Amino acid sequence: MDAYKAITTKRDTRSYTDEPIDPEVMRRVLQAGRMAGSSKNTQPVRLIATQDKAWMEELATCGKFSDPLKAARAAVAIVCAPDGSDFDAGRAAQNMMVAAWNEGIASCPTSVHDQDCGRGKLGLPEGWRVVVIVALGHPDPKVPMSLNAKRRPWEEYVRWERWGEPVASSQ
Repeated sequence: MDAYKAITTKRDTRSYTDEPIDPEVMRRVLQAGRMAGSSKNTQPVRLIATQDKAWMEELATCGKFSDPLKAARAAVAIVCAPDGSDFDAGRAAQNMMVAAWNEGIASCPTSVHDQDCGRGKLGLPEGWRVVVIVALGHPDPKVPMSLNAKRRPWEEYVRWERWGEPVASSQ
């Protein structure tokens, strides 16, 4: 799949099959996260990966909307240094999710609302924080991706120069 197709067809997915993720695919997904750019090349992000189902269920207790972790076959916590940017962590997460989709692996970002819980469970050094945990797995074909939610139309979403008249569709 080319990059544009992977980006435009990827949808957050909350239900997965029990099929394991190939180790080489997992390595490629993690490498995509590692290669994400960062402000001034500070590389403040670290990745903590797991495929342990019980551990993912335990991590899910740190967020209010983290149920996708309970169904996932793998998860990657994207953590950031004290002086790092959540934006840089988001770049790593998006790289991984698009790379995963390219490999046929669905994903869903989950929030960590209780930072003390996340830091404690992951054993993070002082000052580090959990920005997001990405759930990964083969999509369950019985469950619609993104719960069948449609994207907003181009004309509603895109503006040119300033707020005002929408840009004509050129998809």
